[in-house]
Amino acid sequence: MSGLVVVLLAVAVVVIFALLAAATAGKLARRDGATYSTALTRAATTFAAFLTLAATLTTALTAALH
Repeated sequence: MSGLVVVLLAVAVVVIFALLAAATAGKLARRDGATYSTALTRAATTFAAFLTLAATLTTALTAALH
């Protein structure tokens, strides 16, 4: 049971960091003069890239540790 809790907490932390990175990217895009739709697109791209990076790192670490 505790292993499941650790995994869920790790997933929650990754999602929170992805949201923070996306919000920062969107805010920086708006400060740079981008329209709302462009800023939202940049935020969404950052969110997806962050989650992709986390998944890739998890896969690589899992393969390396087994």
